[in-house]
Amino acid sequence: MTRNFIRLILICAVTFSCIEVVKESESLKDEPFDWNSVIVTPHDYDYPKGPTFKLLSWNVEHFIDPYDDPYIDNDRENSPPDNMPLRRKLLIDALKEADADIVVLQEFESAKYLKKLAQDSFPDMEYQFFADIPSHNWYMNVVVMSRFPMGIIRGYGSATTPLPEYVSDEGKKETQNHINTRMWSIDVYPSEDYSFVLTGLHLKAGRGNRNIAMRKGQMNLLTAQFNRMLAEDPNKNMIVAGDLNSTPTSEEIGLLVKNNGLKNGFIDPLDTTVYTHPSNKPGRRLDYILVNENMDPEVKDIRVEYFFSPDTMRIISDHLPLTGVFRKSEVD
Repeated sequence: MTRNFIRLILICAVTFSCIEVVKESESLKDEPFDWNSVIVTPHDYDYPKGPTFKLLSWNVEHFIDPYDDPYIDNDRENSPPDNMPLRRKLLIDALKEADADIVVLQEFESAKYLKKLAQDSFPDMEYQFFADIPSHNWYMNVVVMSRFPMGIIRGYGSATTPLPEYVSDEGKKETQNHINTRMWSIDVYPSEDYSFVLTGLHLKAGRGNRNIAMRKGQMNLLTAQFNRMLAEDPNKNMIVAGDLNSTPTSEEIGLLVKNNGLKNGFIDPLDTTVYTHPSNKPGRRLDYILVNENMDPEVKDIRVEYFFSPDTMRIISDHLPLTGVFRKSEVD
């Protein structure tokens, strides 16, 4: 057997092996990953009955616990205002009346505090799951509690975003990352065969070109992240809930609801004349529950809520809450 013949046999063997590896990798690439194999419900968990679920979103305005966090230096957090016990009682009463399956609160100190509040004040409401990604140097966070299991939470606080089309008076462009902590996305499982991604938001406040640019930078980051999720699953359901500090016809909201760059755009089910701020005499809307096109068929109702008189609502917060009711199964 000649040396060249042996070489030919070896080359054929290696080539055949490579072809088999490529074929195997391509077949694996085509198979969707079974998340149920690694993310499961607690072994003793029973899903609540009923065909729908309810979500509440509310900016509760500097809602803090009675204790000073030694790592946060802020006068309000260091020494809570005298009306906090009254506000706490009213919020508890409102949450009981709302009876939502999922609660997203903005400007709330921590999920640890929310869990303690739920366990002490309304344990029979069966909120079992709590999450947040708190800021390291600020006391107002976005938190969530749920009767349904939750999965992976994605935080954006470590990301730096540009201020699109903004140049300072000194002619300099800017970036920021100190407010991206007030954004996260988390998987929620209302039933065994239905899930969605919930994004809790509290975007940059304030008017003027700089604040608008900061919000647009945040929106662009979310758009890129949503497209990454949709690349993984084009049928993924999504809800955005929170204080977006933008009016319905603003550029910032348009980045989500006008399908600018999104593979599956968002829809605002409420009329532009529905207002949420200030709570005792609403004159504009800053608060939203948005759904993407995939999830829009499951929307039954989204509305602004008054649990008490306008003056009493103002004691709790300067924002009014929103609730949304959704079906737990896909609707064509």
